Amino acid sequence: MGIQRMDNVGIVVEDMDAAVAYFVELGMELEGRTEVKGLVADECTGLDGVHCDIAMLRTPDGHSRLELSRYRTPAATSDGPRDRPHNILGTHRVMFAVDDIEDTVARLRPHGAELLGEIARFEDVYLLCYVRGPEGVIVGLAQELR
Repeated sequence: MGIQRMDNVGIVVEDMDAAVAYFVELGMELEGRTEVKGLVADECTGLDGVHCDIAMLRTPDGHSRLELSRYRTPAATSDGPRDRPHNILGTHRVMFAVDDIEDTVARLRPHGAELLGEIARFEDVYLLCYVRGPEGVIVGLAQELR
C-alpha cells in the first residue's frame, strides 16, 4: 500500500513564539503546543537526549499541517547561513495558496518577512512570490487569478 496523505511539514526554529506568530499571521491556525522527550523521541529522530517544544499549526481547510520544533536538547545546529539562495539542494520552500498576495506580504513584513524577488505574474493564472520567513525558511505564496 502507498501513502495515505502528507501529514505535516516540519521546521526547526530557535524562536518558537516568533515563528508561531508569523504562521498565524499568514492564516494558519494553532492546533496546540506540547513538549516531547524520552525514548520514543530519541528513537524516532536518531538523536540522544531529545527534549523539544512542538507547535502544530493547520491550514484553514484542515488538510495541511506545519510542525514547528524548538530543540532544548540536543542543541539545534545549522549547516550554513539562513539567507541561502533558493537553488540550494534539499527542502527549499513551503508554498501556500492565498487570496490576496499583496496584503499577505504586507501583513508578514512586520514579522520579518522579506521578498526574495518580486511578485510575479504567471500568465493569467497566478501571482507568485517567495518570502524569507522565520529561521530563513522560504515561504512561497500563490494567488490564483481565475
